[in-house]
Amino acid sequence: MAETIKLAGADGFEFAAYHEPAFTPRKGGVIVIQEIFGLDKYVRADVERWAKMGYEAIAPSLYDRREPGFTAGHDPDGLKAGIAHAMATPLDQALGDIAAARDFLKQHGGKVCVVGYCYGGSLAWLAAAKVEGIAAASSYYGSLVKANAALTPACPVIVHLGRTDPGIAADEVAAEVAQHNPDVPVYIYEAAGHGFNNESPERYNAEAADLARHRTLELFDKA
Repeated sequence: MAETIKLAGADGFEFAAYHEPAFTPRKGGVIVIQEIFGLDKYVRADVERWAKMGYEAIAPSLYDRREPGFTAGHDPDGLKAGIAHAMATPLDQALGDIAAARDFLKQHGGKVCVVGYCYGGSLAWLAAAKVEGIAAASSYYGSLVKANAALTPACPVIVHLGRTDPGIAADEVAAEVAQHNPDVPVYIYEAAGHGFNNESPERYNAEAADLARHRTLELFDKA
């Protein structure tokens, strides 16, 4: 049964995390890293999806130091608030909270993988290089991947991008990753835009989401 628990960051601050045990025999753990909108219903639905696929899943609430329990709608006001929280949250602090989620899952044994979307996609890429003990990472449409493409991942990573994403030039990201990390697959989904895994009507692309999830599950199962 899903529950909200508390985890302690490296600075001792206790933040919330949405947690769900695996529905089927447990394969390991997955950290689900939020979009800029907080732990909204879409993130919680993704936690449930991973639990149904056999992974104990947890989503850390990365803005709790600024606004505990923050969630925002996919509208101009929500976008503005989410961006403000993301920009004001130090990356090292967010990575520390991801490490706390890793430690929680490690207590139950097995591998720990990371999947992140939007803001979380950037953090998934960074976590693959900077957070020890991650077995595999899947980065969805992270805006910071290009600027950090020279980082060396310490685990297998895949990257997912939407061709029609107005804010991320997919070919440029793919070229930058290929230059520095040629073994990292970058998948570009031709009919998809930003946020295509999110089931909100204005963003969701079922075909791209299903294929990206299949590729991610395959990566995690092999890790």
